[in-house]
Amino acid sequence: MKTMHVMIALGLGLKRNWHIFAGLILGVLAGIWLHANPNPTIMAAFTFIGQLFIRLIQMVVIPLVISAIVIGITSIGDSKQLGKLGIKMIFYYAIITVAAVSIGAGLALVMQPGIGAAHYINSDVATDIQAHVASTIEAQKGNLLNIILGFVPKNPLSSVAAGDMVPIIVFAVMFSVALAKVGEINRPFVSFFESVFAATMKITDWIMCFAAPGVFALTAVAVSAFGIDIFMSISKYLGVLAIGFLIQLFVVYPIFLKIFSKVPVTMLYAAIAEAMMVAFGTASSSATLPLTIACCEKRGISHKVTSFVIPLGATLNMDGTALLQVVAVIFLAQAYGVVLTPFLIVQIALLAIIASSTCAGIPGAGLITIALVLNGMGLSPEQLVAGFAFLFTIERITDMMRTLVNVTSDAVVAAAIADNENEINYDLLNNPDEYNDVID
Repeated sequence: MKTMHVMIALGLGLKRNWHIFAGLILGVLAGIWLHANPNPTIMAAFTFIGQLFIRLIQMVVIPLVISAIVIGITSIGDSKQLGKLGIKMIFYYAIITVAAVSIGAGLALVMQPGIGAAHYINSDVATDIQAHVASTIEAQKGNLLNIILGFVPKNPLSSVAAGDMVPIIVFAVMFSVALAKVGEINRPFVSFFESVFAATMKITDWIMCFAAPGVFALTAVAVSAFGIDIFMSISKYLGVLAIGFLIQLFVVYPIFLKIFSKVPVTMLYAAIAEAMMVAFGTASSSATLPLTIACCEKRGISHKVTSFVIPLGATLNMDGTALLQVVAVIFLAQAYGVVLTPFLIVQIALLAIIASSTCAGIPGAGLITIALVLNGMGLSPEQLVAGFAFLFTIERITDMMRTLVNVTSDAVVAAAIADNENEINYDLLNNPDEYNDVID
C-alpha cells in the first residue's frame, strides 16, 4: 500500500475532525510563543485544562474495560471460539511487537543516536557503568518470575482502587470466562455490565465535546517546555524514533493487514482518525481507549470483537512503547560506551517486549518501565542520571508519538480479527459518508 494513499486516508479523518486537528496545530503555535514568552498564569490555566481532559476520560476507563471484557467474552459464549480469538489476538500482537523492536534496534544500531551525547557523560561514570554491565549482565534474569507474579492480583478490589490495569484485566478475563461457563444464570449480571458499558460510552460522547480545547492545552504545555539547544543535541535520537514509528505506521501495519485480512488500511485509518489525534494529544492510550472503541464500533467493526480485543490491547499491546524502549536503552548504552554484543541486544529486545506489556497507558510510563529493561543489564536509572536527563527532556514528544502507534495497532489487530471472523461491516467501513458521528 502506497504511503500517499494512507496519508489521504488520514486526510479524510482530519477533514471530518478539523476541530481536534486545529487544537493540535494551535497548541504547537501557542507552545512556541510561551517558550519565548513565559507566562505562569497562562501555563497554569493550560495545565489545568489539559489535566482535566485526561482525568475526565480516565474516569471511565476502569468501568469501561471491565464491562467491555465481560460483555465481549460472554457474548462469544463458546469456549472453543473464545480460545481461538484469544490465541489469534496474542499471535497478531506478537507479530507487530516483534516487528517494532526489530525496527527500533536496527535503526538505533545503524544510526547510533547515543554517540552524539557521549561527550556530555562523565568519563569516570561511563567507565563504572561499562564495568558494572559486564559483571552483572547475567544476575538480573530472575526478575521475569516476579513480573509474572505481579500480573495476578492479590485483591482485585485493591487493584481497581490503585488503577493497576494488568491485574484488573487478568481478573476480569478469568471472571468473564467463568460467567460464560455457567450459562443463562449469568444473564442478570451480564445485563448489569451492558448497562455500565452503555453509560460509560455515553459519558465518553460528552467528554469528547471537550476534546479540542483539551488537546490544545496539552500540546501547548508540552511544546512550551522544550528549548532549541537540547533538540539539536538529541535530534538524532528523536529522528530514529520518528523514522521507526513512521515505518510501523506506514509499512508494518499496511503489510500486516494485507497478509492477514482484506481490510483496506486507508479506510481503517480514516475511521480511527479521531482516536489517533486524541492519542497524540493526550499521550495516553488508556485515556484514548473509550474513543478507540467508539471509532471502531461506529465505523463497522463489531462490538463482539472490539469489546474483547481493544481493552486487552490497550494494556498489553504496546508496540510503540517497545520500540521506544529499545531505542532508548541502546541510546544510553552508546552514550556510556557499553559494548552491545548480539546477546545483549536480544536480551534488551525481549525485556522491552515484557516491559512494554506492563506499561500503564499514561503519559511518561514508557520511560518509567525502562527501569525493568535496565535491570536486565544490572543497572538502574539512578546510575544513568545524565543520560536520562536527555530522554526526559523530550519525553512528552516521544510519548505522543509512541501512543499514536500503540492506539493504531490496537485498531489494526481488531480490524484483522473482525475480518477473519466475519464481524466487520465493509459497506460502512468503506463509506466515510455513512459514518455515525463518534459524538452523538
